[in-house]
Amino acid sequence: MCVVTPVNPPRLARPWPPPPPAPAVREGVRVRILRSVHGDSRAAAALATRLTDRQLAGLDPLPAEPADLLPELLAPYRHAVRALPDGARLLLLLAAADQYPVATHAFLRAVAAARLDTRPLEAAEAAGLAHATPGGVGFADPWTRVAAYGTATPADRRDAHRLLARVLHGAGESPRRSWHRGAAALGPSGRLAAELTAAAARARAAGDPALAGALAERAAALTPEARPRVRLLARAAADAWNSGDGDRARLLAARTDTPALDGVLALRAGHAAEAFDALTEGAARAAAGLSDRAGEHARHLLARATEAAVYTGDLRRCREAVQVAHRFGVAPPGVLDGLTAAVDGRYDDARNLLEATAGRCGPGGDPTLLLHAGIAALMLGDHTRAATATVRAATAARARGLTPLVSQAMEFRAHADFWTGRLRAAEAAALDALRQAHATGQDNGACHLQAALAMFAALTGDAALCRERAAAARSFALAHGLGLPAALAQWALAVLDLGSGRYGDAAARLRALAGFGPGHGHRAVRHLATPHYVEAAVHTGDTRIARAAHAVYDRWAHAVRSADDLALSARCHALLTPGADAVEHYRTALDLHDRGTRAVERARTELLFGGALRRLRHRAEARDRLHSALEAFEAFGAPHCAERARAELRALGAPAAAARPPENRTPHLTAQQLRVARMAAEGATNREIATYLALSPRTIDHHLRGVFTRLGIRSRIELVRLLEEEYDG
Repeated sequence: MCVVTPVNPPRLARPWPPPPPAPAVREGVRVRILRSVHGDSRAAAALATRLTDRQLAGLDPLPAEPADLLPELLAPYRHAVRALPDGARLLLLLAAADQYPVATHAFLRAVAAARLDTRPLEAAEAAGLAHATPGGVGFADPWTRVAAYGTATPADRRDAHRLLARVLHGAGESPRRSWHRGAAALGPSGRLAAELTAAAARARAAGDPALAGALAERAAALTPEARPRVRLLARAAADAWNSGDGDRARLLAARTDTPALDGVLALRAGHAAEAFDALTEGAARAAAGLSDRAGEHARHLLARATEAAVYTGDLRRCREAVQVAHRFGVAPPGVLDGLTAAVDGRYDDARNLLEATAGRCGPGGDPTLLLHAGIAALMLGDHTRAATATVRAATAARARGLTPLVSQAMEFRAHADFWTGRLRAAEAAALDALRQAHATGQDNGACHLQAALAMFAALTGDAALCRERAAAARSFALAHGLGLPAALAQWALAVLDLGSGRYGDAAARLRALAGFGPGHGHRAVRHLATPHYVEAAVHTGDTRIARAAHAVYDRWAHAVRSADDLALSARCHALLTPGADAVEHYRTALDLHDRGTRAVERARTELLFGGALRRLRHRAEARDRLHSALEAFEAFGAPHCAERARAELRALGAPAAAARPPENRTPHLTAQQLRVARMAAEGATNREIATYLALSPRTIDHHLRGVFTRLGIRSRIELVRLLEEEYDG
């Protein structure tokens, strides 16, 4: 087993040279650089100086072998390995070939089969390069393993692979045996390529895309004919993508001409506007194929084309995807039919089609269709079913080894969690998904999650973090044609304004959102933001546009029969109705909220109702409603909204206790602040925390200052003491 934590072996011939200052790097690229050099921050800083501007911007993939760009950093390791006795170098070579890029766990069997003397390994241990483990050899760090393999001659490497292949004959070991046989080949071989291709298919079926990709790539290298070689490279690229290696997938895809693959990569890591055309073209090619699974493959690609329309905000293009499906006799998959009906204004048809899609959310299904079930449930206003479907999509994706789909499912899970009141847990889940999206090269998904995190920050009143997240999301989204995150970030800023009483700013942002087209805005987000726009517009006194927007919202709410949507529509009615006539609309809204799940919006309705009752001099009921709203906002961790409830109570002349820190003070922290606080208490520097969380050191400094303020402390020493006390308690 290879120890991943990078160390500087104490007996190397010379130490690492200090790297030059690293250039500015985007968050996702920084995460992937660090992963590509096995978590070694010194190597990451050095590698960043060797990359092109396009690579640093994420426009081009990172190099397949970063070590090739770091010869001066590897030189001490190579020197140390070459200084070992021949027997020690042979053992290290065998261990390295056994561990990477395909772990085959055959080292001990190979040693026994070849009757190798393991005593020379003591020299490697004495040099601090490796040590014996129960499973074989543990390298001091990944660079030692790289040097052990790289300093061997090609002939010695082939011999090592042949030996490992010879001992891999157990049940289920044939793909790994084929890998070593392929690695030992001298040159192109149609027979070996066929063996590797079959092994890749078995690995793919077993849910191991990383192994499948390695086998397919090696098969391509051994295939003498150009056309089958390109097909194998395309399969290897798809496998690399599914295993979470986005950079390798893009490098391999550049050597092929496969619209379907290009479309998937554009959807998740390129310019999303290019994805739809590539995916529909790929679906048409697949549907015209002669294989038994042609229709299934075409449906899958049309589902991804639908996602492209969702991400860009160009929902009208769903009609084109439906036409492709009908032309080839393929049933429109997922939410495609329902979205098309909604865009066409056929709301009753849309409800029935979306209901059918949302109903296909049983456990163990296809993760793409489960994701679409979640999107359908979101459109129907059924956040409980949306959460269930997206969690099941992530679970099914993990079981099948489809790493990118895990974080994609969590993107839409965040939408289901915005209004439930579980803000901190939801924010933590979104942060985990963001890290995974960055690590796997899903920059567009990371942008969507950034926008979702901006909304969580808006709901908890963290103005600085909301603005930073929203700015990052909008900047990236506008450059990549991503209307969904661009619109979501704009909505988050409006929610922040609304919660802080800046009604004019909120109304202006949401009016602007209504005018944005695909790539800049999103029809569905504009629709979902209608209740907030109505509230802001009423406070500014300009309700003409708000009334028209509410009419459309009300029609959809009645079509889908969502208790939550109907409650928000009733709240809009109340806001747009003057005087005492608004009271019954508020009561209707609260009755409907009782049947729904959006606890945050229910609290907001109570706050607005309490204010209306105060102005109507219904003091007793106003006091009850405002106290209920206050308790809810405090429970959600939304102090800015809680303060608005207190202000209403003060205006009423009723006692409103000041916010008191609970005995356990960490609940006052956001999920992000709590992570930063715990890492700081464990001794991590701001830069180390920033690297781990994929943020800038300046942002970490802002978070720590916020932690100190919320906890009423002044230093890291106090932070350590407080967290220890609360943990012990």
